[in-house]
Amino acid sequence: MLEKTYDAKTVEPRIAATWDEAEAFRAGAGAEEGAEAFAIVIPPPNVTGSLHMGHALNNTLQDIMVRFERMRGKNVLWQPGMDHAGIATQMVVERRLAEKNIHRRDLTREEFIDKVWEWKAESGGSIFNQLKRLGASCDWSRERFTMDEGLSKAVLEVFVTLYKEGLIYKDKRLVNWDPKLLTAISDLEVEQKEMDGNLWHFRYPVEGESYDPENPATYVTVATTRPETMLGDTGVAVHPDDERYKNLVGRNVVLPIVGRLIPVVADEYSDPEKGTGAVKITPAHDFNDFEVGKRNNLRAISILTTEAKIDIRDNEDFLEGVEVTPLREGVWEQLHGLDRFEARKLIVQIMEEGGFLAKIEPHRHMVPHGDRGGVPIEPLLTDQWYVNAAELAKPAIASVREGRTNFVPKNWEKTYFDWMENIQPWTISRQLWWGHQIPAWYGPDGHIFVEKSEEEALNAAIQHYLAHEGPWKAWVEERLENFEPGAILTRDEDVLDTWFSSALWPFSTLGWPDRTPELKTYYQTDVLVTGFDIIFFWVARMMMMGLHFMDEEPFHTVYVHALVRDKNGAKMSKSKGNVIDPLELIDEYGADALRFTLTIMAAQGRDVKLDPARIAGYRNFGTKLWNATRFAQMNGVARNDDFWLGDAKLAVNRWILTELTRTARAVTEAITSYRFNEAAGAAYRFVWNLVCDWYVELLKPVFMGDDEAAKVESRACFAFVLDEIYKLLHPMMPFMTEELWAQTAGEGRERSTLLCHAAWPAPEFEDAEAAGDVNWLVDLVSGIRSVRSEMNVPAAAIAPLVVVEANETTRERLVRHETAIRRLARVGNITLADTAPKGSAQLVLGEATICLPLGDLVDLQAEEARLKKEVAKVTEEIARIAKKLSNEKFVANAREDVVAAEREKLAEFEETQARLATALERVRSAG
Repeated sequence: MLEKTYDAKTVEPRIAATWDEAEAFRAGAGAEEGAEAFAIVIPPPNVTGSLHMGHALNNTLQDIMVRFERMRGKNVLWQPGMDHAGIATQMVVERRLAEKNIHRRDLTREEFIDKVWEWKAESGGSIFNQLKRLGASCDWSRERFTMDEGLSKAVLEVFVTLYKEGLIYKDKRLVNWDPKLLTAISDLEVEQKEMDGNLWHFRYPVEGESYDPENPATYVTVATTRPETMLGDTGVAVHPDDERYKNLVGRNVVLPIVGRLIPVVADEYSDPEKGTGAVKITPAHDFNDFEVGKRNNLRAISILTTEAKIDIRDNEDFLEGVEVTPLREGVWEQLHGLDRFEARKLIVQIMEEGGFLAKIEPHRHMVPHGDRGGVPIEPLLTDQWYVNAAELAKPAIASVREGRTNFVPKNWEKTYFDWMENIQPWTISRQLWWGHQIPAWYGPDGHIFVEKSEEEALNAAIQHYLAHEGPWKAWVEERLENFEPGAILTRDEDVLDTWFSSALWPFSTLGWPDRTPELKTYYQTDVLVTGFDIIFFWVARMMMMGLHFMDEEPFHTVYVHALVRDKNGAKMSKSKGNVIDPLELIDEYGADALRFTLTIMAAQGRDVKLDPARIAGYRNFGTKLWNATRFAQMNGVARNDDFWLGDAKLAVNRWILTELTRTARAVTEAITSYRFNEAAGAAYRFVWNLVCDWYVELLKPVFMGDDEAAKVESRACFAFVLDEIYKLLHPMMPFMTEELWAQTAGEGRERSTLLCHAAWPAPEFEDAEAAGDVNWLVDLVSGIRSVRSEMNVPAAAIAPLVVVEANETTRERLVRHETAIRRLARVGNITLADTAPKGSAQLVLGEATICLPLGDLVDLQAEEARLKKEVAKVTEEIARIAKKLSNEKFVANAREDVVAAEREKLAEFEETQARLATALERVRSAG
């Protein structure tokens, strides 16, 4: 017999241990030889990560599909693994070292990397244990890590291949530079933050004119939010059609402070309608300016160090073209080495002293920040490694256009196309120590050798230099005499962007570049479950790499789930204090309750508004199933291997078996079409509404009666239905269902298999007549109960029932189900009539009108007055909230979660208003 209550804290660890001991989730477990494969790769969490609500939703949906397909007999692999998370991990380890007053640069590269591996061994990967608590049924024996030897081998193969195909190259370009982390970062790792700043208007004197602040003909005014970058200005751009500046195009202006002569160029980048129509151009410190500079042959002068400090001394480009004496004595020494923001203050001060500051305007604008470093990024001109993403994107675009890979929901395809069709070169080098070091070596003349190992690079270098006459031939020959490879080649210090190795995930985790059995069996994988925020970071790049190296898409479907927000619809953030920890929810409510809540709320394209109260509600759903199973056990329900569905004679059993077939079909169709909320909803309605609320009630008279044959049939049928329920719910609620499966094996018996390996329900029993008959009874009793509730009929009161215009079928049903109707609906005599009695509440069921004469049970006038009062109160609330939401200032200025809460309240009040209106109509008709 089951315990009185289900204790998730006790059961979940025990069930998890059972799965582990049985190796229940290893690839192919439970499948017959030759079974169709089904594979999913986990979006690898960062080794630094811990479980958050996004992970909980993402992995719950993956686990539903994995458990479902495993039960359908497929050869399933859910491939787990972690990402080495270059920047994030290096930050964690550097912080740990800083606590001991150790800086990364105090160590050698090798010593620092050893520290990272030590940290990973100690605490890295705790998220896997957290995923196991959620119930994720990955093949944990196949855990992979992007810095593993096998995956590193794949990275080398890809880099070297792409380089030799001309698709990876090194170039000097502007990059997003993080001055805190001292590395380049991609556009996708930059977040825009709105900040209060200023717009400084500076006058640049025209060469040959006597500068007069009062005479606009002697200068050009430019505006900037970043005065410090003016040190690197090499031009001023005006629009070709701007009549104001036509006479200045081709002439020079003087760059104050520096004294450099810079040309005025005509370029359409300048907007005549914006500001003065003249724009200062700093090619080395602005992405748009870089392009203007290329079009107009302007020099790119870098004036910042990698730490975002002013760099003037030893900068030959800086002083080239300087014609005018600096405005202040010793200005170069004062500026050199200053932090960019300190330099800004000094430059503005000097410009003001010299009479070149026209005005300062407050200006709120977007400032790009590094998403991890948290400081404003700097566009910096550096040598970096790039992937020709535009070329690799072509087949990846075609795959989605031609339907070989589909996005669900489909609207995400537009996002994919928008990015892929405008894709820029992918900067893949990072100035870090933790990560895959780029397999490139430089010869003494800077020649690049890209190979899989230093030995291969050295051989390539020797062949290269010895085959060419010149100074380097003898130089190499001399070093070869003593065989000093390190004296010939120097390895590139940079590492690869973390997303480079992640892009190979669907095939590198299966053993590629070796042609392993796993690769043959499980590639192409089936479904990728991901958040929309990494469509660019990860999904698109996996598509590009998979097609290039495997000649096949890495997956046929990309399911994009929505965000998990708080109960008011606000995005969770630490600053708002509304972050919900899934582990705390698992501690309080159990993993099954959290999983089921996330599933039933995971409608395609709609964010999940997570309220812990909902989780408590779905925990009650589990309790309901537990109690139904206990009721069954107390009434002798037990598995009967001889029971055949066709043997069921009782209408109530034939009804529930029909509804079971319909539910199993609905759940299956919903999961296979990624409508997870509908799958959970169908299972919920069947278990709670039909089985627990009705089947149990309708069986009570059978179990208490004297018909032994009916008891035997009903016990066997109920046992079968419960078994199928456990199976249907298992993908969503794995722990409780596995426990119920084991506990209902029968006295002295054991199940032949774990529930996670049991066959998925596929019943084909349907009896439309029996289903229609019992569903009529359910609808009748439910309708009567609703009327009693709406009209405040006392619970103990017995009302007569009058049925008007009943046809022959309804009359026969009334007779056959009279006992059940009277017991379940709390009605007295059931009579037929041609017209509705006066003072009766009515509802329509099919062709008949069901009447409840309530004149003696309810004070209709008092009830009407009460309902009118309730309607007025609710209507007033609706008007108040609607007025607030129609106020544009409120909607624009109030916090997102506050506005969402008001909208939620409005919807609830409108629902209540509709319900009260129905009740009021019934009272009036009864009067």
